[in-house]
Amino acid sequence: MNDFHFYEPRLGHGLPHDPFKAIVAPRPIGWISSVDVEGRVNLAPYSFFNAFCESPPIVGFSSGGRKDSQRNVEATGEFVANLATMRQAAAMNQSSAPYPHGVDEMAMAGLTAAPSRLVRPPRVADAPAALECKLLMVVPLKDLEGRATPNTLILGQVVGVHIDRAFLTDGFFDMVAAGTIARCGYAGDYAEVVGLFEMRRPMLG
Repeated sequence: MNDFHFYEPRLGHGLPHDPFKAIVAPRPIGWISSVDVEGRVNLAPYSFFNAFCESPPIVGFSSGGRKDSQRNVEATGEFVANLATMRQAAAMNQSSAPYPHGVDEMAMAGLTAAPSRLVRPPRVADAPAALECKLLMVVPLKDLEGRATPNTLILGQVVGVHIDRAFLTDGFFDMVAAGTIARCGYAGDYAEVVGLFEMRRPMLG
């Protein structure tokens, strides 16, 4: 019989460190650029980020506390999800610093802004891909008892996609060549996509 550590999160995990974010990993990094109503740029990475629908393409990120990104998106209805890769890893990490409201994290991290086509927030010029998004809904997250948590899910529909042609190989976006990175749980743990393997879905009948 296998020996498993079991716990109920409401009662505590009983381990030196919470394993939840290490189990639900790797997770894409939502490197979100937004602007406030005065046009000031904000850039912040979110480890709770993913795609939720293919057609139309919908992505979302969860904000722990009502931070600048959430406030900006609620006020303007727009954001950009920039792809974080190994070559921007240090800059991405720098953009996570708790700068005061109104500080341009893109500039503080030494990044160049590039104009978007359909939304006001700029994209990270050096990012191999970027998704221009318009706000669909803001979902306050509650627990089983209906109690509010400090977290909010922000969902946006992708209305424009930028891809650096250097990372298009035979019509495929080459995430290995791009060096896509992901969050992997414990503080400071990241992974780089360095290889892929292929499995085709089985056909029945």
